[in-house]
Amino acid sequence: MIRTGDQYRDSIRDNREVYMNGERVKDVTRHPMFKPLVDIRARIYDMAHDSETADVMTVEQDGEVNAVGNALPYTQEDWWAKRRATDTVLETIGGVVTRVGDETVGEMWSLYDGQDLLNEVDPQFSKNIQSHIKKVLHEDPFHVSANTDPKGDRSLAPQDQDPDMLLHVVKETDAGIVVRGAKYETAAAYANQAFTKPTIANWGNAEMSDYAVGFICDLNSPGLKFICRGGFAGTRGDERDYPLTNRFDEVDTIVIFDNVLIPWENVLFYRHTKAATFIRATLHRYSAFAFVQRTLKQADQMIGTALFNARQTGLEKQQAVQEKLSQLAIWREGINAHLTAAIALGERSPAGLLMPNQSLLMTGRCHALDNLPAMMHIARELCGGQICVTPNVATFESPETKPWMDKYYTINDSWMAEDRRKLLAYARDLLNSDYAGHRLTFQLFAQSPPFAQYGAVYRNFDWDGPLSFVKAGANLSDTVVKGFKPRNSDCAVHQYYGEQLKDAAE
Repeated sequence: MIRTGDQYRDSIRDNREVYMNGERVKDVTRHPMFKPLVDIRARIYDMAHDSETADVMTVEQDGEVNAVGNALPYTQEDWWAKRRATDTVLETIGGVVTRVGDETVGEMWSLYDGQDLLNEVDPQFSKNIQSHIKKVLHEDPFHVSANTDPKGDRSLAPQDQDPDMLLHVVKETDAGIVVRGAKYETAAAYANQAFTKPTIANWGNAEMSDYAVGFICDLNSPGLKFICRGGFAGTRGDERDYPLTNRFDEVDTIVIFDNVLIPWENVLFYRHTKAATFIRATLHRYSAFAFVQRTLKQADQMIGTALFNARQTGLEKQQAVQEKLSQLAIWREGINAHLTAAIALGERSPAGLLMPNQSLLMTGRCHALDNLPAMMHIARELCGGQICVTPNVATFESPETKPWMDKYYTINDSWMAEDRRKLLAYARDLLNSDYAGHRLTFQLFAQSPPFAQYGAVYRNFDWDGPLSFVKAGANLSDTVVKGFKPRNSDCAVHQYYGEQLKDAAE
């Protein structure tokens, strides 16, 4: 079943306990701070039925039509289809949204790859994983991913402080496990379910731990409370002054688990620190692709905004301006190259799926995010100081001030004052607003903190290749590098370099 937008809206009109600015929200589909993103998610559902976009948004598998974002990837074409669908969504809605389902469902596929490990504890867990992957594919829920806990004092083990600082199991029953604690999750207040899993934690020496638990949480379960940060939409004045803030703010939530029952069929692993460590290490092997693709579209926003400003004011032909634009282009194309190569040199996963090339994907994520703050500053520079001093739309429309605004903001016959105002408002909202600052921080931490992102690079880069190259060139003894083998012999790039190194050694 592929949902419609109205079916999605109906599915979140339930008794969930949602609070915004300290007040209980009666209907998240109508509240002004939730409605813009609810409407965007509904639009994405409707795009699967729209004759103009259905072919891009859906895929037929085993005689059934499913959402392409939920479909397991087996081939390069599967990844190209996912990339086309994401581009189509962002271009249709006219902006960038991150937590809308396709970027989080990939985390389930990482569990699918780890079924053998989970079977060490209980074969039922492996069965549950397969069941929920099928459920996501066939029932098309809005699926998000709950990750970060409040954590408390990180120098202490969770057992040595308030135990609720990390989500944990407090009781087992015949019906399931009962959990307490809290998780931060963007979009949880208006989603259907969340893959809830351990954060990056200090497990100590415990082989078994009540904190090592992962499950699917139905977000209308009794005992859940959703305490949301104040949204930007509807609070930053006229939408024409803040066109991104008022349309694309994805509301973040701390989800309180107040003795919530998780049925056994929804438990994916439990009391297994090895499984928790595995999922933290492999969590983003698929979902990082969609996340990095969003940063690519954010780069397009910045380039388009900066280039329009340069052309408006006649500065595009200056060498210094061209150099700045080229820096943005180099960053953008670096992201594009990593995504493209990650597909072209994809790797077979333990469960038989096609993973994007892990080294290229994880280095691409670091390239995209490490350079984002500097690229935003270059875009600000290219837009000029007017993005922080231009009056709001009311000033451009008031009879007393409109003539002066028309005089000083009209550049030529092609760029009249109103278009100039629109572009500057867009640039300010993209680069300088509260929303812009929030997006920058969100991108920094959205999948994991920088040290964990670099850890993923360290785990996936083929260190043996450079070592063997130097061993052969320096004629080092065989004891220096023992048993050289490319990290993944199924990957074309490692096969190629492995053959080159073998030839060099001979």
